[in-house]
Amino acid sequence: MSITLKHSGLKMPLVGFGLWKVPAETCADTVYNAIKAGYRLFDGAQDYGNEKEAGEGVRRAIADGLVKREDLFITSKLWNTYHSKDHVLDMTKNSLNDWGLDYFDLWLIHFPISQKYIDPAVRYPPNLLYDVDAGTMEFDNVPISETWAEMEKAVELGYTKNIGISNFCGGLIIDLLRYAKVPPAVLQIEHHPYLTQPQLIALAEQRGIAVTAYSSFGPQSFLELGHPVAQNVGLLLEADLITSIAKAHDKTPAQVLLRWATQRGVAVIPKSNKLERLTENLNHIDFELTREELDKISGLNIGLRFNDPADWPGKIYIFA
Repeated sequence: MSITLKHSGLKMPLVGFGLWKVPAETCADTVYNAIKAGYRLFDGAQDYGNEKEAGEGVRRAIADGLVKREDLFITSKLWNTYHSKDHVLDMTKNSLNDWGLDYFDLWLIHFPISQKYIDPAVRYPPNLLYDVDAGTMEFDNVPISETWAEMEKAVELGYTKNIGISNFCGGLIIDLLRYAKVPPAVLQIEHHPYLTQPQLIALAEQRGIAVTAYSSFGPQSFLELGHPVAQNVGLLLEADLITSIAKAHDKTPAQVLLRWATQRGVAVIPKSNKLERLTENLNHIDFELTREELDKISGLNIGLRFNDPADWPGKIYIFA
């Protein structure tokens, strides 16, 4: 199953593999095995620190005849420190070189936050902090319009087939659409039953922007990061409602959470290092939840966001 992207007409798989927190030392094998299992969309980012290894896995799969490049949909994201017109295109090429690719299928602005530039020769990926020893962040005064104009040039130059946005709120999206010559093809957001964001999804649908959900299992993704809220809230994978629906359909709780999204037209990018779980996550679209089940799962919404820059050292309130 796939979503047809409005601007380019390119088909984006409804289920992909997310590369966030995939260790660099195992990433090549993970990507190769995921391709072997049937995944065709891979969601990466400069900030994840594993683009070279992910690209190695892709090249190995192509060399072994598992896929052709055109069979894959590769997404990556521009990090906050490269928003200036002086850096966007250079860093787009930098990521393409790391992946060993001629083009991306989708190139996203990771956050609507402009941080002070850090030369890749000094530190790459740069992560959140400008001064690591002091634990501080520094920002740059670059408007989204400047960054987006360079993203559009990346399309013109053939560096990417589509451009999009991640972690943007409604007001920013509406403003971006006022001046965008190439509209965003995809909006990637945190989306799970604890954070359903129905109005934001409705806006994207209204404006012809596809939506991809990350952290589909809610707190599960943040437990290993020591996130205080994730450690003190009930796990969605263990919630009575989710487990009972899973039992009724003879599916796993993870498959139910993913189907809740994809049945509503929202793409998902789960990850797993276990082959059995990889396959389960990919093959979750062979059943239908009832309208009542969909509504009950959506009813778990408590507006609980885990990936919030307000919790970063610089406390950036982009979701205020």
